[in-house]
Formats: sequence, structure tokens, C-alpha cells
Amino acid sequence: MQTSSTSSAVNGDRRQARWRDLAAPITAAFISVLVNYGGTFVLVFQAAQLAQLSAAQTASWVWSLSIGVGVTGIWLSYRYRAPVITAWSTPGVAFLATVMPHTPYAEVIGAYIVSAIAFILLGMSGAFERLVRLIPGGIAAGLLAGILLQFGVNAFGGASADPLLVAVLLLSYAVLRRFTARFAVVGIMLIGLALLLAQGRIDGQGIALALAAPVFEMPRFSVASLLGVALPLFLITLTGQYMPGMLVLRNDGYQVSANPILTVTGLGSLLMAPFGAHAFNVAAITAAICTGKDAHADPSKRYVAGLACGVLYILVGIFGVTLASLFMVLPRPFITALAGLALLGAIGNSLAQAMADVRMRETALITFLATAANVTLLGVGGALWGLAAGLATHGLMHGWRKPVAP
Repeated sequence: MQTSSTSSAVNGDRRQARWRDLAAPITAAFISVLVNYGGTFVLVFQAAQLAQLSAAQTASWVWSLSIGVGVTGIWLSYRYRAPVITAWSTPGVAFLATVMPHTPYAEVIGAYIVSAIAFILLGMSGAFERLVRLIPGGIAAGLLAGILLQFGVNAFGGASADPLLVAVLLLSYAVLRRFTARFAVVGIMLIGLALLLAQGRIDGQGIALALAAPVFEMPRFSVASLLGVALPLFLITLTGQYMPGMLVLRNDGYQVSANPILTVTGLGSLLMAPFGAHAFNVAAITAAICTGKDAHADPSKRYVAGLACGVLYILVGIFGVTLASLFMVLPRPFITALAGLALLGAIGNSLAQAMADVRMRETALITFLATAANVTLLGVGGALWGLAAGLATHGLMHGWRKPVAP
């Protein structure tokens, strides 16, 4: 009788342990997906509207993006046992909104295909991986902190529009971090949703579930679309998404090579391009939610967040615009506050690593500030220019002389 009771207690402890191992990474995945759709996906609808795409073509774009990033993320996370979170190129969508109105859609699709082939070839060459490994750790951490800083600021900036919601989330986060650090983000998400429901601010009456259907578009190729769409899309995605995305993984201790990530996401982009998908890549901002300690104390178990993200993306893709719209009915202050609080750990760790080496401190700080300024030049965003500023000053200050003890 005692043996049976002991066995039951052990089995109960194991079930609780398994639940704890799953709950935190799955919640991190949900927040990551929520932030992706609720924060930036509106750009896809805006670009589709400017390009005068039909409802079916727009739904196909949503379908192809969601299914593509879901499948590639699941495969990479499972294969390498790391939270490799894939996403669509957000700066790429912003760029496409400027060129799609005056570029035939078939030629845009052709440009997607050329860009995807370029990513596959770059991944197979191994050149990008060598470049990532050359970047000093302090500069990499400063770059990541600069990218994430705005999301931390926005967590509190929403207080101007919705002070009660932001105050409740912040105070709840502080209390939960004191008593149960692992589930603090879970708790504030549930508390925030409960508050919004109580205030009657989530209105889903006009949303009905409907399956999305892919629409095949025969691609056309031209020199104009190659130079005006494919090349800029490739460069913007490489510098604005892949570079910071790989540094997010490196910053949290994951040494997954960039080569298979480029190759797999490039292949996924190639297969989904005829249905409207513009570019897949390793995620940066939303990945940081899943790669840090809040996703799980044990780094070897955070890959579950990558699997969960993939499943959630596929579910959204199946129902297309319907579920994407459901994410977007949530108030923006809720999304920004939730994202910022979820990224506090990643921002703090990045700043600590950037400032850890006294000799590198100034160049890391320059990288951080230049990236946070988010200067856009020649159509390229602040991530590239922040990295360039950090590397240039590092080379001038330390590149041609032996290290001097602080």
C-alpha cells in the first residue's frame, strides 16, 4: 500500500514537472506569435491594399507566410534542439508597400523567387556564418540591446493612451516576479486579457472562422524587378532580420550555424513565393521572448517554444486572415506593454554583456546608441548602421594595436 502511494506521488511529481517544462515555453511562444501578428502584421494588409490585391490573394499571402514560418521553425527547432524562431521579413513588408503599387504582381512574385534563391546560395556557401562569428561579443550584445530598447520604452509609452492597463500590467509583473518569476509573463497576459474583457474592449463579433485557400500566381521575371525589388528585399532582410536574429541566438548561448537556417528558410521562401510569401528569416525581436530564461530556466528545453510557435503559426495560416484579424483586435497598448515586459530580461542581459568587458565598453555603447537611434539611410534600417558604427569604432580603437589592460 505504501509502495503504491509512493509510486503515485512520484508519477504526480513527474506530471507536474512535465507541465512546468511545457507551460513556460508554450506561453512564451504564444506571446511571441501574438506580438508578431498584433504588432507588425498590419503592414501586410496595408501593402496588399496599396497593391490592390484581391481578398483571395491577400488571404493566400497570410496563408503562405504563416504555414511557411511554422513549418521551417518546427523543423529547425526540432533538428537543432534550440528555439529557432522563424518569421516573415517585417522591414521587407515595409519596403514592398512602396514598390508593389507600381510593380506588376507577377513580377513581384518573380522577385520573391530570385531573392529566395539568393538566400539558399548564401546559406550553402557558409559566408554569412563566418561573418557572424567575426563580430565581437560586446558589439553583438550592444546591437541586440539597441534593437530591443524601443520595445522596452514602448511598454511604458502606452501609459499615455491607457494608464490603467499599463499600470495594472506593470504592478502585476512586479508582484508575480517576486513570487513566481517563471510564470510572471503568463500571469500578466491573463490579467491583462481579463481586464480588457471586463472593460468590454475585446470585440470579436465581426470575426467568423473561415479556411484560407492558397492562390497560385505565375511568376514573371524582369531586370527592373530584379534590381528594384529582389535585390533590395534580399539586402534589407539580410541586414535587418538575419543579422540581429542570429545575434539573438548567440547572445543566449545557442551556437546553431547560420548556414542551415539561411538554407531552410530560403527553401521555404522559394516554395511559398508563388502563393504570395515574400521572405522567411530567423526572427529577432520576437525570438528574444523565446530564447531567454523566462521561456525556461534550462536552455536545453527552450526549443519547445520553437515547436509551439510553429504550431501556432500553422493554425493561424489554416484560418488565414480570420485569426490574424483576431490578434489585431487587441488594443495596441496591451500588445506593446506585454512585449516590452516580456523582453525586460533580454534587454537587461544584453546590456550587462555589452558592458561586461571594460575594454569593449565604449564600442559596445556606440553600437547600442547608434542602433537605438534607428537611423534609416539608403533604405536600410538602424540595425545595419548601428553594427557598422560599432565595428568601425572598434577597428579604429582596437584593431591595430595590442589590447591594453584597463
